Amino acid sequence: MGIQINVVVDYPINDEVERVLGLAEAVGEPVTVTFMWEGRQAEHAVLVPAATLALWEHWAPTAYPTTSGAGDENRAGAQVPELAHPTECGAFTLFRRRVGGRTAVARNGVVVAELLNPDEAHWLQEKARNVRQGFMDPKQKAAFEEFLARQSSLDEQ
Repeated sequence: MGIQINVVVDYPINDEVERVLGLAEAVGEPVTVTFMWEGRQAEHAVLVPAATLALWEHWAPTAYPTTSGAGDENRAGAQVPELAHPTECGAFTLFRRRVGGRTAVARNGVVVAELLNPDEAHWLQEKARNVRQGFMDPKQKAAFEEFLARQSSLDEQ
């Protein structure tokens, strides 16, 4: 990640959550968030701006594995899907998905970010980066091949 921002939300009231969501949207980079809900265990998530998530999902070759893997102990309690009632946080509305555990964050009816499991966010970012680094669009590939064709062979040097 280009920018690493860690935020702890002690008592997620509307203004505090809105401030964190606004921060992620303003910097355009993922923000690691720890929610300290009253009476519940701390919840860790990565708030990924919608455009960044779209880019990662475009380049990632497959979906995040939902079978055995890292973080299964955290998902054990999440096997029973909770009701997907929207939560209002100031100008933002949080929509928790019943499948997959993501939470979409919308403002004025437009999804601006998503809360992801930290393992999933890291996996998506790594897969997207690896695939993208190995990809050349057709114009770039043609230019590179032309460049290589103009190079003298090692024997000529």
